[in-house]
Amino acid sequence: MCQLLGMNCNTPTDILFSFEGFHRRGGLTDHHADGWGIAFFEGHGVRMFNDDRPSVDSPVAELVRRYPIKSENVIAHIRKATQGTVNLANAHPFIREMWGCYWVFAHNGNLIDYAPAKGQYYRPVGDTDSEAAFCQLLEALRQEFDEQPDEDTLFERINAIATEIRAFGVFNFMLSNGEALYVHCSTQLHYIVRQAPFTNAHLVDDDISVDFSTVTTPKDRVAVIATQPLTDNEHWTPLAANQLVLFRDGAPQRMSNNPEFRLTY
Repeated sequence: MCQLLGMNCNTPTDILFSFEGFHRRGGLTDHHADGWGIAFFEGHGVRMFNDDRPSVDSPVAELVRRYPIKSENVIAHIRKATQGTVNLANAHPFIREMWGCYWVFAHNGNLIDYAPAKGQYYRPVGDTDSEAAFCQLLEALRQEFDEQPDEDTLFERINAIATEIRAFGVFNFMLSNGEALYVHCSTQLHYIVRQAPFTNAHLVDDDISVDFSTVTTPKDRVAVIATQPLTDNEHWTPLAANQLVLFRDGAPQRMSNNPEFRLTY
């Protein structure tokens, strides 16, 4: 299956360190070699890069590695194809407009015998179960709400739709509109929150370390979410199966299986 990487921050931050390790899993330290992509929210816009080549030897990935784009919400994906051909149309993340803003989505998993009805507003371009699920999710929301609802209502509806779709198989996904990052764990996702006092971190996939205390301010807070932990000297928290988590300002702020949870950082 595929690998996911997300970042949510309380201030625009680059993802160079995490991406340095993550992109190596696309054909070097792992076998996910069927394309990749990354999306950075910047204000109301989205800077997106996709390629159907393995991320480890993609010239587009090389550009991203050397381009310190700062963003509060980032979604990245490296693909191991289970459904759909290997081509650019099937490279995650996917993007659509809804309620006057962009929504970005990436999926890790496999949905069996999944054939949602053709949508009125959203239809897939490629032939993956992932894009079909994204379109079904947005279609259900758009059919129910003409304008974006309040955060609690939106969270509950996304969770309900995710529950319906995951009945077809593995449905790990990341979804963002630039305001928050929604992360759904079906089988496997981990996260870490980095905040003061910042320490040193060492990558799993390469012998590279960074002392975050030298590149941050005491007010910075960054949440990184990945299929598998990216560092080997930090504590990563696994998400529970069938759990939806909302990340905002660099920390988890709501969890579907813990309705009383609120940000305590």
